[in-house]
Amino acid sequence: MRYLRALVLLTAGALWPVVSAAHSFGQVFNLPVPFWLYGWGAAATLVLSFLMLGFFVTSKPNEDGQDISGQGREITGQRSRRWASGLIVCLRVLAVAALLLCIATGLWGVNSPYGNFNMTFFWIIFLLGFGYLTALTGNLYDQINPWRTLLSVIRRWLPRQGGGLLTYPRWLAYWPALGFYMAFIWIELFLRNTPHSLAVMLLIYSFINFAGAGLFGLRDWFRYCEFLGLFFRLIAKMAPLHYRRDDPDGRLRIYWRPPFLGLIEAPATSLSLLLFVLFMLSSTAFDGWRETVTWYRLFWADLYKWKLSEWAGTNPLAAFPQMREWYMYWQAAWLLASPWLYLAAYWLCMLCTRCLPGVTLSTRQMALQFAYTLLPIALVYNVTHYYTLIQTQGVKIVSLASDPFGWGWNLFGTRYWLQRSIIPDAMTVWHVQVVLIVLGHVVSVYLAHRLALRLFPGHRLAVLSQVPMLILMVAFTTVGLWILSQPIQAGA
Repeated sequence: MRYLRALVLLTAGALWPVVSAAHSFGQVFNLPVPFWLYGWGAAATLVLSFLMLGFFVTSKPNEDGQDISGQGREITGQRSRRWASGLIVCLRVLAVAALLLCIATGLWGVNSPYGNFNMTFFWIIFLLGFGYLTALTGNLYDQINPWRTLLSVIRRWLPRQGGGLLTYPRWLAYWPALGFYMAFIWIELFLRNTPHSLAVMLLIYSFINFAGAGLFGLRDWFRYCEFLGLFFRLIAKMAPLHYRRDDPDGRLRIYWRPPFLGLIEAPATSLSLLLFVLFMLSSTAFDGWRETVTWYRLFWADLYKWKLSEWAGTNPLAAFPQMREWYMYWQAAWLLASPWLYLAAYWLCMLCTRCLPGVTLSTRQMALQFAYTLLPIALVYNVTHYYTLIQTQGVKIVSLASDPFGWGWNLFGTRYWLQRSIIPDAMTVWHVQVVLIVLGHVVSVYLAHRLALRLFPGHRLAVLSQVPMLILMVAFTTVGLWILSQPIQAGA
């Protein structure tokens, strides 16, 4: 019993939140001023931005010279179109080679996450780095998707099997992509990922894409079901560049438009697409929250003491195996429920707007119209939580490129480059996080205001319609900063 008391006291000491931490970089430090000052400052910034927008921005889009059709201004001439098309061909080859290399290194290379090429390349360079690049350069992924490239080659060799066997049912909309996205995040957060398991996952996903495209055709499968394509397509709506192939010869045309304007050119087309956007936001927030001491105490202390001890037993050591199993289900349930909780809050805002006199749009119509204005928040949440991984582990891709399998090669002479760990300054990271989160919410407030000017008759109604959204943005900002300020659980 004496040892049990000591264990409980040590556990409580480890869980007790003594100091605050901007936790995405895993280094505990004291905030320079109390958190409530950051919270009030961020909220005041949003409110002030809203008031300034309401006072100064009164013209509808297109009335002030801004084209929201999504076409933009072409920046490619005939010669540069040929150059761009050739570059895309090279990038397609590189994308297919990278996919095959990730599979090969996972199957036959060392099983160390830090010594194998595929873990750093896929999780950090591709998902994070390429995702952030997409927000600047547009939807390059749609042009170089390795699975689509492979299928296009197969279709040329087997023309009779190029089309789908079935017509894609429109009622399915984007639900398959949302399901794959949720499964992917669950695998990322809760399974013990290794180079070998990543290679197996890529093989399985490749088979799913080949089978799905054969069943429903390339166009519909990669539009509605391939979740990575949808993920990058949504991020690309914020980019100042976008691409089209409308020439008779199929050459690529590149257009420029003001950043973020693509988010208000057209509404979301279905509830499944809205939930996909909300899951981009909620999954990142959940990933940050689940690492905090507050989250751990909620389950392992509060919930156990309140109810679970009746079923698992009052002896903490004996109850631990059962509690650990329940904890996995507990976390998975909250992850899958997170977009629905965000949807409830978002839908409530739309209901409040619907009650205003003069609003003729239905709640569903407004929810779909304003869905994409949440994407800047989803982007900055992702950046603030994960960008330090590029600095700490992403740079190791330089040395891993020379020894992708971990066999001791030095193909490009860079095997020993950047071996020293780069630890970011905690204070700098925290203030970058604060600035990015506030800036992302300000951009969303601006976009929602511009969209309201187009949807609602009269400037006054447009401003009033955005008050519920402003309250939601303030809540998102405060909660996002609060999660980042929380101390993390050791070993989370």
